[in-house]
Amino acid sequence: MTEVLFYHLESASLETVLPGLLEKTLERGWKAVVRAGDRTRIDALDTLLWTYREESFLPHSAAREHSDRQPVWLTETDEVPNEAQILFLVDGAAIDAGALDRFTRCVTIFDGANEAAVSGARVFWKAAKAAGHDATYWKQSPAGRWEKQG
Repeated sequence: MTEVLFYHLESASLETVLPGLLEKTLERGWKAVVRAGDRTRIDALDTLLWTYREESFLPHSAAREHSDRQPVWLTETDEVPNEAQILFLVDGAAIDAGALDRFTRCVTIFDGANEAAVSGARVFWKAAKAAGHDATYWKQSPAGRWEKQG
C-alpha cells in the first residue's frame, strides 16, 4: 500500500511549495521523481530548483545522462531511473493507481483555482482509494498552513 497525499493549493504556488517538499524528501534519505504534464514545465522546474534560494539548491536533473544517480529526477514520462521512493505529480501529470505500489509515497499537488485540476484530483482520489492505497487530503488555510481535511 502506498501513502497518497493530495495537496490542494489555495494561497501558494507550486513554485513555492515544491522545493520545500523536495527538501524534506531528501532529509529523509529518499529519492524523488517529479512528473509534470509536459517538457516545458519540466524545463521551468529544472531552472527553479537551481535558483529558488540563493544559499542552496536541490540536487536534481532532467537530463538523460547519469539519471540513475540523481536524488531528484524531473520528467514528463513514466520513467523512474533513480529508484525513487516518492513520486510527485504536478500540472496534471497522472499515474494509474495500480502502478503506485512501487512507491512508498505519492504526492499530488494541484491548483485549487483550476477546475480541471480539481476534477482530475477527485478522479485520482477515488482510484487510489479503490486500489487500496492510504489517501489523505491537505488544503491550505487562509494563513497558508497545511490542514488535513480527509
